[in-house]
Amino acid sequence: MSEKAQHNLTISVAAGKGGTGKTLIATSLAVALNEVRPDTVQVIDCDVEEPNADILLHPTITAREPVHILVPEVDADKCDNCGECAHACEFSAIAAIGKSVVTFHDLCAGCGVCAYVCPTGAIQEVQLRIGEMTSGHTETGIGFHQGRLDVGRQRSGPITSVLKQEVRDEYISILDAPPGTACPMQEAVDDSDFCILVTEPTPFGLANLREAADTSRRLGVPCGVIINRDRQTWDRIDRYAEQEGLDILLRVPEEREIAEAYSRGETLADARPKWRDDLVAMYDRIAELVALQPSSTS
Repeated sequence: MSEKAQHNLTISVAAGKGGTGKTLIATSLAVALNEVRPDTVQVIDCDVEEPNADILLHPTITAREPVHILVPEVDADKCDNCGECAHACEFSAIAAIGKSVVTFHDLCAGCGVCAYVCPTGAIQEVQLRIGEMTSGHTETGIGFHQGRLDVGRQRSGPITSVLKQEVRDEYISILDAPPGTACPMQEAVDDSDFCILVTEPTPFGLANLREAADTSRRLGVPCGVIINRDRQTWDRIDRYAEQEGLDILLRVPEEREIAEAYSRGETLADARPKWRDDLVAMYDRIAELVALQPSSTS
């Protein structure tokens, strides 16, 4: 690995749609890097609504931490039904209906403004569990953190925030982001050194790639492209990448061998040793691209 790659990077792996293979890429990159930088690589699975990086990495889980948010609880004996809390809430998470105050915890942002404006002190904030973070290591020493949103809960952001607190300078952190370009993806990708965008050679894949690249740029995160299931018969993604100045970091061909390895719960790096060198070389290239960013030289 080149000297330029010695700075430990935080790399997010995202896609404009689900099913493109971003988890396969994230875990494969971790396995390959762990060969040359043992005990300095960690995977953080931020796809908290449907986490699955553990299926490919097979970590031993050693810790579980519940994730809570603060939500309002109203003391009816103190409440004078003034309605100030409902007027102040920008998320319609609390409503004054007749002589009752009703709270909607799934809408609550936990800002605390309702408790702040309550003139009688009838509102206090209490903890509500929305999910958990699990942590551990693989047999080869790859650190592992995964978030999981509890069934019936809607707010994934607080779990992502807890997961991202595990990013450390001493680790190469690989974040498996949720699919799409909405808030969950943006929360995972934000503050990364680089974002790998995984796509597939179809019109739908290109359309979603455009959205994901635009989102990454708005976040100020440089990005590059991996074409998964590449058949080398459709060059519109190549033309788009050239027009936009995006590197094609890697091409993963559409091969039965890869599909069979994936079905067995194996990464690219496990399935064929050649991929380890390609993935490490890709990390070196990403390090060079990060070094060229204005923020890296200012």
